[in-house]
Amino acid sequence: MSKKILFVMTGVDYWTLADDTKHPTGFWAEEAAAPYEAFKAAGHAVTVATPGGVVPTVDAGSLAPQVNGGEEGAKRVAAALASFTELKNPIQLEDVDLDDYDAVFYPGGHGPMEDLAVNATSGRLLTLALKSGKPLGVVCHAPAALLAAVEEDGGNSFKGYRVAAFSNAEETQAGLADKAKWLLESRLVEAGVDVQVGEPWAPNVVVDRNLVTGQNPASSAPLAAELLKKLA
Repeated sequence: MSKKILFVMTGVDYWTLADDTKHPTGFWAEEAAAPYEAFKAAGHAVTVATPGGVVPTVDAGSLAPQVNGGEEGAKRVAAALASFTELKNPIQLEDVDLDDYDAVFYPGGHGPMEDLAVNATSGRLLTLALKSGKPLGVVCHAPAALLAAVEEDGGNSFKGYRVAAFSNAEETQAGLADKAKWLLESRLVEAGVDVQVGEPWAPNVVVDRNLVTGQNPASSAPLAAELLKKLA
């Protein structure tokens, strides 16, 4: 039985650093491509939504051989993105009706740190998805979007949930921690989210009720497998 999965993706191609320079970014290739391939192989339909309906930009760095296990891996990811035709025709995030979808997935990259972290429309969608019981997957830097999911009393909708997200150690090893305005792991902890930190760069997927989260690019394929179990 084919299900409909909504990919909510960043609409920006930069991340503003502490010194106000714009670091080129977007979404991380593997984090969109691996789940997309898994969902399509299982016979499901995918719709992409972005703020304002802009076509999402892939982080050029995420296409490099050194972050894809070599040339073959880089070619595989590039081919997967080329087949991901829904990326070219996103709908406006503002027009999304959660009732139209069976699951929601947020791929990462530094882009969500810029826009989805402060996007109230995305925040409301995340809160609704969490409370709906529908499978909700969020990976790597995309848990930044959880920061915008705020209840009427000002508390975070994900407070007390166990979550995996890109760690401070990984941001440090990637060379951007000391340039960032804020760090994802730290900000989530401040919001009351129970961040479960695994080994840097190793797969780490955390399942808490209908929420499935992954720490880094290596977690995206195992996260997709967990989401598919919940859709079965």
